[in-house]
Amino acid sequence: MGDPKKQRKKYETPRFPWRTDALQEELKLLGQYGLRNKRELWRHETMLSKFRGIARSLIGKTPEERQKMEKMLVTRLKKLGIIHETAVVDDILDSTIEDILERRLQTIIFRKDLAKSIYQARQLITHRHIAIGDQRVTVPSYLVRREEENQITYTPQSPLANPKHPLRQTIAVVATTEKKTEET
Repeated sequence: MGDPKKQRKKYETPRFPWRTDALQEELKLLGQYGLRNKRELWRHETMLSKFRGIARSLIGKTPEERQKMEKMLVTRLKKLGIIHETAVVDDILDSTIEDILERRLQTIIFRKDLAKSIYQARQLITHRHIAIGDQRVTVPSYLVRREEENQITYTPQSPLANPKHPLRQTIAVVATTEKKTEET
């Protein structure tokens, strides 16, 4: 198994943690995306900050270096689905935290109507009911790549794999009710 690595902090805290507007915005995002705590949000904000920092640093590079690094960065973000297919470096600077939070497994499961709520989506993942392809995934904050998005299903061993399961029937009812209210 090897030597265990030292655990390191993967996030940066806000500079001004007690600003009312920042606190309210964080709480809104926590509820909207079903995050467990603010550390999850800060981790994704730090990731976005690093992507933006790399994009800003490309401005000072020579054209050859810039083109190579720009292509690598844009390709990576396109695979993750954070930016659209025709994006350029300026689109990386315009991306928001919501772009990353929308790519989390928990959010995608809720958007695909595999769960009634964003919180239930998190529960299904941690209780090992969700698989991507044939691989079971138990991490709600897993960033789903574009090519993996269509492979998200219930695991074959899960009772939820049966379409007649009561939970699946209530999810279908909730989904059709929401679509009807959106149309009107």
